[in-house]
Amino acid sequence: MTEAPPILAAGAVVLRKGPEVLLVHRPKYDDWSLPKGKVDPGEHVTAAAVREVAEETGLRIRLGPPLRSQQYDVRNGSTRSKIVQYWVGRPVGDDDVSAYAPNDEIDQVVWVPIDKAKDLLTYERDRATLAEILPFEKKTNPLVVLRHGKAVPRKEWDGEERKRPLAELGTWQAEQLVPVLDAFGVRRIVSSSSRRCWNTVSPYADAKNLEVDVTTSLSEQDATRRSVERHVTRLLDHPEPAVLCTHRPVLPWVYEVLGVPNPKLEAGALLVVHHRRGRVIALDRHRV
Repeated sequence: MTEAPPILAAGAVVLRKGPEVLLVHRPKYDDWSLPKGKVDPGEHVTAAAVREVAEETGLRIRLGPPLRSQQYDVRNGSTRSKIVQYWVGRPVGDDDVSAYAPNDEIDQVVWVPIDKAKDLLTYERDRATLAEILPFEKKTNPLVVLRHGKAVPRKEWDGEERKRPLAELGTWQAEQLVPVLDAFGVRRIVSSSSRRCWNTVSPYADAKNLEVDVTTSLSEQDATRRSVERHVTRLLDHPEPAVLCTHRPVLPWVYEVLGVPNPKLEAGALLVVHHRRGRVIALDRHRV
């Protein structure tokens, strides 16, 4: 008999000043836990984490540094493995949960001081996840380093190189990136002036009514280490969540300025650099 694939789920350790952590009570199991839930078919795990927190607590969050995933067996007629990916989460806007309406799934949502939360949590695995947040109790900010989506091959394009468009796969990747960038709360968009780059971030810009800061100094033809350093340093100096979209030959300069290893991103993939006051705190790599 073929073993059933693991159940995939996602959630967040949501923090606010205090420091306090957000916990939920499930009446069906009479347990206290961290907000989480199953990833829907076709849904990116980062988007699932944000959605599940919103559904279980009423709060909109953005994701911070990743935490280690949990893996354990669940019984629902048969035994299956469950994998839950967690991130640190921060509320976006109002963090008041006093108006939360209890329901059959979650009947209590409370902010609890971190030092008391470990005693309230029902499961040891959640206490272990909570213990991971120590380096992240102070807020970090995300800088998303994005390689543009899959483009039409050079040998199949007769026009100007800067105008080479995304392939069908690249267009699909650009659409799939919308909820991923949203999960990290991206509010500033900087892109190479090449069509395949700004087309990769345009769907997100349109969805969020944001401007795309297009610059030739991140293009494959015109970028220099100095120009890349200028853009990256400027983004690190500001706490606003941002995305920088550029080309494979330019990315090594980006990593050099950041002081991080080259993850060799494939087309349409991204590296989320969580930073605080210009210092890199954590890395998070994703593909769509």
